Amino acid sequence: MCSLPVPQEPLRRVAVTGGTHGNEMSGVCLVQQWLRDPGELQRASFAAVPVLANPAATAACRRYVDCDLNRVFTSTFLTARAHPDDPYEVTRARELNQLLGPKASGRAFDFVLDLHNTTANMGTCLLVKTTHDIFALHMCHHLQVALCPQSAERALQNPELPFLVSVDQHPGEETYDMTSVAKNGIGLELGPQPQGVLRADLLTRMRALVAKVLDFIQLFNQGTAFPAFEMEAYRIVRSVDFPRTEAGDLAGTVHPQLQDRDFEPLRPGAPIFQMFSGEDVLYEGESTVYPIFINEAAYYEKGIAFFQTEKLTLSVPALPALAPTPSPGP
Repeated sequence: MCSLPVPQEPLRRVAVTGGTHGNEMSGVCLVQQWLRDPGELQRASFAAVPVLANPAATAACRRYVDCDLNRVFTSTFLTARAHPDDPYEVTRARELNQLLGPKASGRAFDFVLDLHNTTANMGTCLLVKTTHDIFALHMCHHLQVALCPQSAERALQNPELPFLVSVDQHPGEETYDMTSVAKNGIGLELGPQPQGVLRADLLTRMRALVAKVLDFIQLFNQGTAFPAFEMEAYRIVRSVDFPRTEAGDLAGTVHPQLQDRDFEPLRPGAPIFQMFSGEDVLYEGESTVYPIFINEAAYYEKGIAFFQTEKLTLSVPALPALAPTPSPGP
C-alpha cells in the first residue's frame, strides 16, 4: 500500500480536544476534568494538553453557535482577514490553529486526539483521514488489541471493540476537521448517546481509549517497533439523504429494519426507509454496503440519513522503531 511518512522523532506535543461539538458530553466532561487535574494525560516522554475546543457552544450545550467547527479548518477560513461579523466558530478555528498549528507547518502539534459522541448506534469508532496513514493504523490496531483481545468477529456483539472508519479525501480536497491542524490525529466517536446527555458507560470507555492512545505514543517514543498486521476497516463511499417532498421536508424516515444496525451488511433489496405514506423504500445498489451514522441527529441539517461504507481488509506494514537519539559529545 502507498503510505504516508511515519514520524521520525518522538511525539512531544500532543493534545486531547473535547467539545468540538458542545453537546457531545463525554469529551466535554473529560476535558473539563483534565483541565482541573491533568495527571491522567502525563506519560514519561510527554504530557498531553487538554483543550476545550468550542467553549461558547459548550456553555450553551449546543453543537455549535454559528457553524460547525469541525468543518472550517481550511485555508479559506484560516487565512482570510478577520472581520467582526465572522462566525464564532471561524474565529475559534483561527485561535485553535494558532494554538495547535499552524496547519501544514513544522511547528504544528505532533498529534491531536479529538473526542466525539454520536446519537447513532456506532459503538466505539476510530476515525482516520486515510487508509495510508501507517502510524494512525498502528495506533488503532493497538487499541483494538489492548481493549478487546478476543476475536474481531464478535465486534457486532461487543460495543467496546473499536471499528476503524476511514474518511478518505478526494484528490485535491483539503482536510477541514479539528485534527487537521496537527501533523497527525484521529477522532474517537462513541455512541449511542443523546445530545446533551452524559452516559457513565461511554465516559468510562472514552477515558480508557484516551489512556491507551497515550500509552501507544509512549511506546513509540521509547523505541518500540510494531509488526505488520492485517485489519478490517470501513471506508466511506457516499452519503444517503432521507426521502423528501418537493419542498424539502421529510417524506419518510429510517426503516425499522435498518435502525441501529450500524456496520451490519445492507444487501440489495433490503428496506432502508419507511415513507410516511406507508410504503417501503428499498436499497437499490448493486453490492453489499455497511451503513454507519444511521439516523444521526446532527446530520439531519446536512441532508444525511446514513453513510454507505465498503468493508476492506488492510495489510499494514510494520512500524519501525525510532532511531536512537545520538548521545551528546564530551
